[in-house]
Amino acid sequence: MNVSDHLIERLSAWGVHRIFGYPGDGINGVMGALGRKDHGIAFVQARHEELAAFMACAHAKFTGEPGVCLATSGPGAIHLLNGLYDARMDHQPVVAIVGQQARSALGGEYQQEVDLANLFKDVASEFVQTVSVPAQLRHVVDRALRIAIERRTVTCIILPNDVQELDAVATPPREHGSVRSGIGTTARAMVPSDAALDGAAEILNRGQRVAMLVGAGALHATDEVMAVADRLGAGVAKALLGKAVVPDSLPYVTGSIGLLGTAPSSELMNGCDTLLMVGSNFPYAEYLPEEGKARGVQIDTDAARLGLRYPMELNLVGDSRATLAALLPRLHQKTDLAWREDIEAKVARWWRVLEERAMQKAEPINPQRVFWELSPRLPDACILTCDSGTAATWYARDLRFRRGMMGSLSGGLATMGPALPYALAAKHAYPDRPVVALLGDGAMQMLGINALITIAASWKRWTDPRLVIMVLNNGDLNMVTWEQRATAGDPKFEPSQDLPPFAYAEFARQLGLGGLRVDDPEHVGAAWEQAFAAKKPVLLEMVTDPNVPPVPPHVTGQQMRAYAAALLKGDPDARKLILASAREWWAGVTAGLKGRHS
Repeated sequence: MNVSDHLIERLSAWGVHRIFGYPGDGINGVMGALGRKDHGIAFVQARHEELAAFMACAHAKFTGEPGVCLATSGPGAIHLLNGLYDARMDHQPVVAIVGQQARSALGGEYQQEVDLANLFKDVASEFVQTVSVPAQLRHVVDRALRIAIERRTVTCIILPNDVQELDAVATPPREHGSVRSGIGTTARAMVPSDAALDGAAEILNRGQRVAMLVGAGALHATDEVMAVADRLGAGVAKALLGKAVVPDSLPYVTGSIGLLGTAPSSELMNGCDTLLMVGSNFPYAEYLPEEGKARGVQIDTDAARLGLRYPMELNLVGDSRATLAALLPRLHQKTDLAWREDIEAKVARWWRVLEERAMQKAEPINPQRVFWELSPRLPDACILTCDSGTAATWYARDLRFRRGMMGSLSGGLATMGPALPYALAAKHAYPDRPVVALLGDGAMQMLGINALITIAASWKRWTDPRLVIMVLNNGDLNMVTWEQRATAGDPKFEPSQDLPPFAYAEFARQLGLGGLRVDDPEHVGAAWEQAFAAKKPVLLEMVTDPNVPPVPPHVTGQQMRAYAAALLKGDPDARKLILASAREWWAGVTAGLKGRHS
């Protein structure tokens, strides 16, 4: 057994079942070990190392297991970085294994020689280590996995290509200077002390208008979140990575929060006198209560992230599910439900506003309608992935998640490109579940077209072949265009924002996948139904209007002035923008009128 064999054996002993990567001569030894013996680890070849790192991140998000990605030295290792930063910023356990030139060549300006320890020192700041001798491998693998899992972060193993071929030292010698590590499980305290729980309950019981904000750290605590919300008469807002924590059918769930969020979530935060934040690192303080207006309690497994976004009165270090369960018996049942009833009325009205907006005229299709028509057609237990951009706005607002669904996107990094690699990782982990990937044409041209090749090569092995890829084809890098208008006050700069035309559905058909191009709003619902009924993956190319504004939950005076300045400076779509904005405003008015008459 050589070092590469030992590496694969040790990864298998840790429970790793899948490695995402791309081959290269810097990792030939590892590839040989993967091919020599079946250790129960599947190698998933991506079209690009960035896709492999995204897939490893998504594997961690959807399974709770550490994701592992593999790349060659130099250029291959460099390509991993964006996906690894996605994992780091969303606190996902991912181990990157990268090759390196032979030890004798290091320092000699050898081909593809890159200082990988320094390159990865930021993204894998908790642990990055080069294996220099065979006896070192065991504890390096053990520490890389344990630290990634326990600290929910990225770690990196650098493996020179000559070391990969040396004889393994499976059991390091019992002598001075030797490290002999183990795989043993880790037990940790999951619940804060009784005194801390009593203090939190005292704060929450005194609150008359309680708001909850839940994030990805509460995805496994659905029942507990609902029980605490009912006990406190609270409204529940969701950070984007926590969209699946509680179903949107609950009348007190206000939906997403922030720039991409809902008006009821904004009103919930502005009107509350007490905030309970659970498993969330939501970064935008302007969407949380004004400092001093609300008492606060926060629950998180990581003490370093407590009290970071709002000056909480009491911070609880613990697992969200176990901590909420321990807190529940200490909470008093709210009998005055005026606050809850007000929240529910605002939520009901908001859903009417969204429907009115989705059905407004556009040229040719309103992108909101694409998501609104999808929502009731989502299969049970489906997994949704979304890219950054305006697609994320409509994902956040218009889709009603039901219990049993999963969904994710790039939260902290908000990078372009992860929707399709996320979807591929989901299908590899759950081949029996339907998956929906939602992205814009910018992300599709950046990485998605290449990912389609992998989908075409993989889908026949899936138990349920349904993977629906929806592309918003508007010929525009739309989110940045709107940011230029509403933030910088600049008109659309066409050389930077316009995208070259591409026949997405036709390309999918050339690969042997399904492909539908839709440019009539009346055909949107039927297209979704056709895609979900297909016996193979389908790409839906929705030709949508780039001038439908992703209106924030509350438009500030500064945003209005910037938008007006962009129009006055000669935005090429000024007339269309004015009409589209007027329709959005009118949809809000008519939805309110309907609510009063119903």
